[in-house]
Amino acid sequence: MDAMSESPTVDLALLRAFSPLDGLKGENLRALARKTTLRDLPQGRVLFKEGDTDKRTYYLVSGTVELLEDGRVIGAIKAGTPDARHAIAPVLPRRCAARVASDRIEYISIDSDLLDVLLTWDQTGTYEVGELQAGGSTGDDWMTLLLQSRAFHKIPPANLQAVFMRMERVNCSAGEVVVRQGDEGDYFYAIVSGRCVVTRETPLNREGIKLAELGMGDTFGEESLISGARRNATVTMSTDGVLMRLGKDDFITLLNEPMLHWVDYEQAKAIVAGGGRWLDVRLPSEFEHCHFENAINVPLYFVRLKLKTLDQSVPYVVCCDNGRRSSAAAYILSERGFDTYSLRDGIAATDLAEALNAAGKAG
Repeated sequence: MDAMSESPTVDLALLRAFSPLDGLKGENLRALARKTTLRDLPQGRVLFKEGDTDKRTYYLVSGTVELLEDGRVIGAIKAGTPDARHAIAPVLPRRCAARVASDRIEYISIDSDLLDVLLTWDQTGTYEVGELQAGGSTGDDWMTLLLQSRAFHKIPPANLQAVFMRMERVNCSAGEVVVRQGDEGDYFYAIVSGRCVVTRETPLNREGIKLAELGMGDTFGEESLISGARRNATVTMSTDGVLMRLGKDDFITLLNEPMLHWVDYEQAKAIVAGGGRWLDVRLPSEFEHCHFENAINVPLYFVRLKLKTLDQSVPYVVCCDNGRRSSAAAYILSERGFDTYSLRDGIAATDLAEALNAAGKAG
């Protein structure tokens, strides 16, 4: 399963060869590139096994992989072909295994949650939070870095924009104490620029033991807001810097799922059979690869612009690959008076997922 060798981070041109990476804005693609390396495997090695549930998205850069079900070869994917533009057998748990068929392959592997968060944020209006940018060389890199944190993977996608919009900018000086051990929790913080040091006082060390250093894109303060406990450490600015903070009430509220109508696949089919429409908010390249019959494709980033083309008398079942982007779109539409439903777990939980795994079977 592990790569035999690993190269430095990949360039943007390579990432743009794949769908839906080709739809990401420059800053988010650069952030993804910093987290992605080009790897290789020799012939006979397994890229992933049938039944695997690891949340990784794999793209084939060179060579050929064969797909296996119950140990039987059912197809192949060759780099450079149209099928190879898409992720290899993306549905979890994996419906097949992927084994190296050529002398070697090169591939990239991406954290699926990170990719999905970046896609959702990329398409839900980063332009609307432009006033929060720090300016200078950092731009909105702090926002992109923040989105990569595991804590933000848990925030409902429809709330991501609200989180940034409600944040308050705070200028801080070197030596300033931002959070003091023992105090009540009042804010969640993200570092836009500068550095902080985290220390904890103990009975044997009143000066405080250094626990960590934090920089741009790092966050702190959420533990006491979630648990209701007092601050368990002190955070002090080690340089001048800029922080963004979110009040406790907003933090707790925005961690919760907005009011959405979730439906499973059977319920969704019944809505469509009764006069509803599938509204697929994936990118056009994803839609062309595989979609529900008679579905309308309006990419998430176009939803606001295409409102007048949609019929408010028709119920829409909004879908994407796993439900994140569709829930963001459904929330936007429901706020504007549309009768919308979001497909729970997305296309990955339907029989259409078989078509996603079928890529290359005829190859």
